[in-house]
Amino acid sequence: MTSASGWLVLAATPLGDPGDASARLIEALGSADVIAAEDTRRLRGLASALGVSPTGRVVSFYEDVETARLPKLLEALHGGETVLVVTDAGMPSVSDPGFRLVAACVEEDLPITCLPGPSAVTTALALSGLPCDRFCFEGFAPRKPGERSKWFAELVSERRTVVFFESPHRIASLLADAAAALGGSRRAAVCRELTKTYEEVKRGTLAELAEWAADGVRGEISVVLEGAAPRQASVADLVPEVAERVASGERLKTVAAEVAGAAGVSTKELYAAVLAARK
Repeated sequence: MTSASGWLVLAATPLGDPGDASARLIEALGSADVIAAEDTRRLRGLASALGVSPTGRVVSFYEDVETARLPKLLEALHGGETVLVVTDAGMPSVSDPGFRLVAACVEEDLPITCLPGPSAVTTALALSGLPCDRFCFEGFAPRKPGERSKWFAELVSERRTVVFFESPHRIASLLADAAAALGGSRRAAVCRELTKTYEEVKRGTLAELAEWAADGVRGEISVVLEGAAPRQASVADLVPEVAERVASGERLKTVAAEVAGAAGVSTKELYAAVLAARK
């Protein structure tokens, strides 16, 4: 990093209500040399709502052009300019453009900072009524049937609360598939239009939510899924699962630890049982 290099600034933008914008975001919008925006029209609308006039160059920075924009943005940073990255809503890089530029800056030892603010992930989690002490974020749910089935198979035993995004056009089918794959009694919350006029949080079981969504759901959607209950299984019940994974190329020691941990049994006993079954 040279003393003349500029700063890459990642800034969280409001999910819907402009009043959630931070004072630091407003200042950055008015002072940045370059603003890389996921949607330049939405940026202009946000700036207008906040009463700020960007003075820097505004460039589009959406997924399809993100890689192509990197050389010019890096050039600006090396030239001492401040580059502000904003997406349509929430934090850049979190299921939105930004990660590739951050990685490139890390590689070239360019300074990076972040202006924290609204996040659909943590907002939905807090509103869900489900445990928040341990959670994972899965981005957007897979679209293709095969990938979605594999994804559900992984979530069957996921103990942490799960947060993910889904399109309003696919939410009904996703909830129906989730109820079938994970059990209709598993709890979840569908959060739509967070911080906007028609904000709604629908809580219930997957079966109840699938029935509710069948009539159609609109808006930006975040789903929060209850973690799986601890499995009650004996060591003997788990041996076939471990053996199958080891046969596919995974290390016995690693698999035994993972499966034992998820089931709440002794890793040492499971490891020994698998070895004994081989004889």
